[in-house]
Amino acid sequence: MITRIAHRQLNLATAHQLRRAGIPPATISGRTRRASGPWQRLLPRVYLLQTGPPDPRQRALAAVLYAAQPGTDPLSGGTAALTGGAALALLGVRDAPRAPHDVLIRAPRSLARTAGVRPLATRRWPATITVSGIPSARPLRAAADFAARAEDPDQVRSVLAGVVQSGWCHPADLHAELRTARLLNRPAARTAAAELLAGTRSLAEARARETLAATALPAPLWNARLYTPDGTFLASPDVYWPDEGVALEIDSAEYHYTRDSWHATLHRRLRLEAHGILVVSTTPSILRDTPQQVTEALRTLLTLASTRPTPPTATARGHSQLELPFVTEQRPTAGT
Repeated sequence: MITRIAHRQLNLATAHQLRRAGIPPATISGRTRRASGPWQRLLPRVYLLQTGPPDPRQRALAAVLYAAQPGTDPLSGGTAALTGGAALALLGVRDAPRAPHDVLIRAPRSLARTAGVRPLATRRWPATITVSGIPSARPLRAAADFAARAEDPDQVRSVLAGVVQSGWCHPADLHAELRTARLLNRPAARTAAAELLAGTRSLAEARARETLAATALPAPLWNARLYTPDGTFLASPDVYWPDEGVALEIDSAEYHYTRDSWHATLHRRLRLEAHGILVVSTTPSILRDTPQQVTEALRTLLTLASTRPTPPTATARGHSQLELPFVTEQRPTAGT
């Protein structure tokens, strides 16, 4: 029975499960007494049935096992589910923190916080999914729970942008979830939701939007999809001025570590320029440290483009520009 539990739960078991399997408390204590094992006590009433350190998945599942109602199936997602940044990190969302482990439990039940585990009692129980063997809230709810507790505004903007950019939810659905959770009165969450509705898909793009909003440059489209006259998809530049045929590309060095990635970026720029689109390329750090250089380059190209005899052959589809600041309903903060 212990073997079956260990296999099903990433080599983890609760004290309740061990006792039901016939393991006496003295045996559990003896096997966890030494630092070398063979078992380890990771959290109160949660044991790792192996030597060696736990990996991130085991730590996340241990948090769920700690929070799950004793006597229930902890993998069912019925009494405990990972949420917040830790759940988003499991999905590969960029900048989502692996810790602390926020775990939803059903109100009015309460549970003490311990060793990086934050039990969050809620009456609004979500639909759950299993990610890498770990019961988790769906990305939309996990994003809202993260935004409710994160302190760094830039991290909130980056993580929420990552959830949308990864395809886990639509910006309008995220905005609705934040409104339902009464989080739009938190400045970071409100700003992130407005930026995503306006078309930005990363923290770098959000900073670019702030920079451009402070200039007299015309309003662009964000992440518009460009097509050739025969309907073939061309590219989706970060920022695009359709009337002038000018694009801004924000290329992070992180994505150009390999020759193939760098070549893909160059080929995309060549395709844009071959269709008459003028491109300004920058990086997040240049945009952050010397934004005036970027805006001057854009101003020059936009001026040149307005007088050139040959217009670009690509057409933009999809995203329409929204004005900021986006007006959101203000509600008092409430519990989860």
